[in-house]
Amino acid sequence: MKNTDRLKVALMASRNPKSQEVLQSLWMKLKEKKFILTPKNPDVVISIGGDGMLLSAFHKYEKLIDHVRFVGIHTGHLGFYTDYRDFEVDKLVDNLALDTGARVSYPILNVKVKLMDGRVLTMRALNEATVKRLSKTMVADVFINGVAFERFRGDGISVSTPTGSTAYNKSLGGAVLHPTIEALQIAEVASLNNRVYRTLGSSIVVPKKDKIVIEPKHDDRYSISIDNKNYTYDKIQQIDYQIDQKKIHFVASPSHTSFWNRVKDAFIGEVE
Repeated sequence: MKNTDRLKVALMASRNPKSQEVLQSLWMKLKEKKFILTPKNPDVVISIGGDGMLLSAFHKYEKLIDHVRFVGIHTGHLGFYTDYRDFEVDKLVDNLALDTGARVSYPILNVKVKLMDGRVLTMRALNEATVKRLSKTMVADVFINGVAFERFRGDGISVSTPTGSTAYNKSLGGAVLHPTIEALQIAEVASLNNRVYRTLGSSIVVPKKDKIVIEPKHDDRYSISIDNKNYTYDKIQQIDYQIDQKKIHFVASPSHTSFWNRVKDAFIGEVE
C-alpha cells in the first residue's frame, strides 16, 4: 500500500560536504514524490552521515520512539545503523514510496542516575552507557539482579545494548550480540586485578529481566557517557541499568542489511 500522501519525513545530515550533497538531492527527490518534509512529529527520520549521526537522530526524537522509524544513509564507510550508501538515494525513495509501515525493532538501554541530593535522572542509550571517575581510580560495587557481584576497581564500567556490542564494548573485549537478543553486556574499562583486588575480568551478558546496579564508593566527580553525549555529576549514589520498555524502530525494506553482513563488512571484509 502506497502512503506517500501522508508519510512525514525528517532529514538530518552531518556537516561534511558529501552528506550535505546527499541531503540536497534527497530533499528534492522526496518533494517530487509528494512526501511531507517536516522535523515535527515525523513518521520516518532519515539520518545522513555515519553511525554518530544516527545516534544524534535517535536522541533528538527519542520522545517519539513509539511512533518514529529510522533510516540511515552512510556517506563514508559501511555503518552498523545504515542500510543505504550515498549512491542509493533513488533506491531509498522508491522503497519509501512502497512503504507499508513495516519495521525492524531493537532493544535500547534505560539508565537511571540517582544522586545523593535525591534527584533521579533518567536517560536512554542506543549503544552504551559508561561511567568513569574523573580524578582517580574508580571503586564501585556491582549488583546483578540484587546479588552483590563484585567490587570493581579500575578506570570505569560500560554497559551496552546488543547493537552497541560492536562499538565501545567490542574494543573492551566484549562479545558481539545479535540485536534481537534482549540482553545487556557489562564490560570493564582497565580493571585492577592482582592478589589484593579481584574482578571477574571478562564481559558479562545479563538477561532482560535482570537489573544492573553500580554504586560508586567515593563522593567525587564522575563522567557518564550516554552514546555520543557526555555528562558530569558529583556525588552519585547509584546507577541503575535495564532493558528499556521501548525499542528503536527501523524501516523494514528490501535494503535492510543483515546484522551479520554488517559485522563481516566492518571487521573482516571479503572472505576468500
